[in-house]
Amino acid sequence: MKICRVFVAFVVLLATSRIFAGTEISHETATALDAPRFEVAVESAYLLGVFGNPNSYEIGAEFLTARVRWGSVDADSWLRGYNQFCVSAIAEPIFRGIENHYFGLNFGGRYNFVQPGRRLNPYISGGLGLGWIDSHPNIPGAQGQDFTFNILTAAGISYRLNNHWKLDAGILYQHLSNGGQTDPNPSLNLLGPQVGLNYSF
Repeated sequence: MKICRVFVAFVVLLATSRIFAGTEISHETATALDAPRFEVAVESAYLLGVFGNPNSYEIGAEFLTARVRWGSVDADSWLRGYNQFCVSAIAEPIFRGIENHYFGLNFGGRYNFVQPGRRLNPYISGGLGLGWIDSHPNIPGAQGQDFTFNILTAAGISYRLNNHWKLDAGILYQHLSNGGQTDPNPSLNLLGPQVGLNYSF
């Protein structure tokens, strides 16, 4: 699956950035990188159906996310930053489409590009998960079963308000599919803006 190859490439990029960007830094230096040990976030997105499914989906995506730092990269380049492991609880009302709601979990990673003294810092993230949708397999273009896998990929900018609070704004791509467990398996591809409020400690 093309989406899975993209996610694998993302994970490889995170891993190789730690190898080629420099040495892993200490906790003291990580503080200078504005790299919190733990972070929680409330995030919202408005997603529109793109390519693949014949129905015009519009979905409101709500996330409650916990992140933990699992390494920092000290490099005198744009690669300077830190990794985070993320777990997200997902609740999605479907405003337009065949189904009505989706609930799930997602597990993934996020890389934050941090330059000294800057409040604006870009990030990329990706993850895999599972969830449940109120499927209607008898309707063409609807999901074939309730159990569904999800893939999330995002990129954006984080604005540091102070030592504890940050605002995020970016673009989120979401893929929903049951992995071919039913035939047909129409899947959903969704894209749209995302905003978030983060608290670190």
